[in-house]
Amino acid sequence: MSNLFDIPLPALLGQLLLGLVNGSFYAMLSLGLAVIFGMLNIINFAHGALYMMGAFIAWMGLEYLGLNYWMMLLAAPLIVGVLGILIERLLLQWLYKLDHLYGLLLTFGITLVTEGLFRSFYGVSGNPYPVPDALQGATNLGFMVLPNYRAWVVVASVVVCLAVWALIEKTSIGATLRAGTENPKLVQAFGINVPRMITLTYAGGVALAAFAGVLAAPILQVNALMGSNLIIVVFAVVVIGGMGSILGSILTGLGLGVIEGLTKVFYPEASSTVVFLIMAVVLLIRPAGLFGKEK
Repeated sequence: MSNLFDIPLPALLGQLLLGLVNGSFYAMLSLGLAVIFGMLNIINFAHGALYMMGAFIAWMGLEYLGLNYWMMLLAAPLIVGVLGILIERLLLQWLYKLDHLYGLLLTFGITLVTEGLFRSFYGVSGNPYPVPDALQGATNLGFMVLPNYRAWVVVASVVVCLAVWALIEKTSIGATLRAGTENPKLVQAFGINVPRMITLTYAGGVALAAFAGVLAAPILQVNALMGSNLIIVVFAVVVIGGMGSILGSILTGLGLGVIEGLTKVFYPEASSTVVFLIMAVVLLIRPAGLFGKEK
């Protein structure tokens, strides 16, 4: 068995894959946060709770209705997206001209209420969610054994993230979104319904969180605290990449996931703090983040 830095190669590659999987979740969640902050100027602390809700909707669909993974991969983001429309229309729309702190406090309150409801009904113990039949098993690559489902998570996350980036940065829809954020009155003068566009943007951002939750359900135990365990790291990822930077969130999420995985191999004691250490260094050198724009 070949070694690298006195570590068996399969073990090193296994941790690298685990880092990529975690990085995929970081990228998906930080992308949604970056879209919402960049377009709405709201720090959406409820993102972790909506990620958890996506996983729970998938679990409930299977448990109570017999709906399989593939159906819930589409249905859960749509359901959470509709909930996002209600949240934006009923609550968030009144905060756009106020300080960021008001949006943060409101979405933090939404998080507490949502997690409290799920905790009261389902407790905090994990609920298992099976890997779909088509993705069970593993593929022997010769130098390592690759679990099929984890490979699917990485591929699906990267494809969705790049598709969202292309939509926002390379299409007329994205140009309209950016213009509506910078000068809403001018865009509205051209007959575009800016409030509806903002509402759909928030719905799309939280739908990404729900999609990540469904992807996570077969890997993690579905429980009421799974979002709060992840959201602080995701906020650190967004800060490192640059608040509001779409591409920065994707690249930083994937990169930090890999760094975190490798840290577990070479210095396990620092694996839970390495992301925050990197955040501190980046803020000292470049306060706007690696991909953010200096004001």
